[in-house]
Amino acid sequence: MSCDAVAVAATLWLAAFSPAQQTPAEQALGIQPAAVIQIAAAPPKISGEPMYRDIVKQAKTLKGQVDGYIKAAAKADPNGAASTLAGFDGFKAKVGVLAETDMKGHLDLAARNLDGDLKCILRGIAQDLPKRLDEVSAAKDARAQTAALKEMAYLLNDNVEVITAPPAPPV
Repeated sequence: MSCDAVAVAATLWLAAFSPAQQTPAEQALGIQPAAVIQIAAAPPKISGEPMYRDIVKQAKTLKGQVDGYIKAAAKADPNGAASTLAGFDGFKAKVGVLAETDMKGHLDLAARNLDGDLKCILRGIAQDLPKRLDEVSAAKDARAQTAALKEMAYLLNDNVEVITAPPAPPV
């Protein structure tokens, strides 16, 4: 018998059995059938969708502004009064818009029944952004202001990273 004929015969013989079926020899020896592992499909990557691209863009822009505020605050006396932050009124308005967009993202994912973790994280960020903003505004001294700005920077960075991270399959 040629090699091709043996290969075809083996292929047909193997194709006749599913992974869960046992051969008579396996049954006689008490060998359990192999487990069939089904791999869940990864959820769709949403970072390419317009609203989520916009969230990333807004958060990166605001993070750059916060980094500038932190650099300026580093030059101040840490025990001195909090600095007046240039363009802070405009910054506050943009943070409000980002918080609203994050909440829209949360609601969008909830409506589409997608990505439980990201959905919850976006809601949390939408709720935390105004709180961090209030901390920056309420800071009385440079040390408290710098700490609040750093927390704002971490939150904005998280906002970018949770959207741009590759989606993971459900556990």
